[in-house]
Amino acid sequence: MEYRRLGKSGLKVSALSFGSWVTFGNQVDVDKAVGCMTAAYDAGVNFFDNAEGYAGGQSEIVMGETLKRVGWRRDSYVVSSKVFFGSQSNPTPTQRGLSRKHVVEACHQALERLQLDYLDLYFCHRPDPETPIEETVRAMTELILRGDVLYWGTSEWSAQEIMEAYSVAREHHLIPPTMEQPQYHLFHRKRVEDEYSRLYEGIGMGTTIWSPLASGLLSGKYNNGIPQDSRLMLPGYEWLKQMMESETWQKRLVAVRELATVADEIGTTLPRLAIAWCLKNPHVSTVITGASRSEQVVENMAAMDVVPLLTDDVMAKIDSVVSTAPIS
Repeated sequence: MEYRRLGKSGLKVSALSFGSWVTFGNQVDVDKAVGCMTAAYDAGVNFFDNAEGYAGGQSEIVMGETLKRVGWRRDSYVVSSKVFFGSQSNPTPTQRGLSRKHVVEACHQALERLQLDYLDLYFCHRPDPETPIEETVRAMTELILRGDVLYWGTSEWSAQEIMEAYSVAREHHLIPPTMEQPQYHLFHRKRVEDEYSRLYEGIGMGTTIWSPLASGLLSGKYNNGIPQDSRLMLPGYEWLKQMMESETWQKRLVAVRELATVADEIGTTLPRLAIAWCLKNPHVSTVITGASRSEQVVENMAAMDVVPLLTDDVMAKIDSVVSTAPIS
């Protein structure tokens, strides 16, 4: 495993990390969670990502029970949560958003569910147009000063919003965001590669990217239709199933089949190729992977071995297949 600094902070996170959205999003039992997280930890993963909104808080409960059962030293791993959507199925106005009230209370609730004394990373999960950014920055600073959180960051914020948070923090002697958690994969590149380009050097922003397999598209499992055991067949994923039926998705499927050929040529699998491609970006601090079985975790971890195979010629061939490189 490779370990990368989280932006300009002193914290080093594993280049591949483990996310709970896929694994625990449908309330996977603790036994399966132990298998997946142990496989990741044994492979060198030290960062485990979660959020208050995943399965209405159940995801954090399962992860908390898993961490309690495995008994790893607390200083050997990093745990995150994200705040915005609330953990209730129908949250009231005070149970969601980025107000000081919800940010602080959601943090305490997350700690209770995770059975932890503090969160290593705490993300603002989407910007909140109804709350001044200064209020959110102050709330995050207070949590850090209390010892409830070590680093805070944003998720799916625009470069302008991130810079506003950073500027507010510097102006009022508060603590600025350390990292951003954006979607990033072969078909979704502009924000990470173009929009954020000045933030990496300018403010030392780190990134914990999610969806490296484009909601499973880059795994190749949808090349011949939707499998019956796919999460797309489950209630709550109608939006993703509808997206798969779009013209854009069908065009991407053509590219995915060509990418599978590229993977074959260098002696690897399509999922490993897609994850390794994300790892090639020097501004990616860690790639959050997901899995519902320990075997999938092992497959994802093998992407580390593929990175050296992605030569300039191979990267150029991938670009020619997907044609998604942003134009600044």
